[in-house]
Amino acid sequence: MQTITDIGTLIVRTPGTCGSRPRITGTRITVQYIVNEMKAGVTPEEILADKPHLTLAGIYSALAYYYANKQLLDVEFAAYDEECRRLEAEYKAGNVS
Repeated sequence: MQTITDIGTLIVRTPGTCGSRPRITGTRITVQYIVNEMKAGVTPEEILADKPHLTLAGIYSALAYYYANKQLLDVEFAAYDEECRRLEAEYKAGNVS
């Protein structure tokens, strides 16, 4: 008999893992990754086909977590994207060892 899953256990933040960004429990797949895929037009089923270790419940939990915390996460995502752009520019300029 299948047990009931508490959806509050499907998304975690762990210091030192994925930059402490929210991710699907038991994976290194971040909420930001799922949101970016969806914004690019990738369906949850296509994400699952590409990453079969995920579950639809995990993917939809990531989306629910995002929409429940959209304002805060949009700020976090923008800061992360800016940091990536900064590091990429430093690397291209030869300023990163």
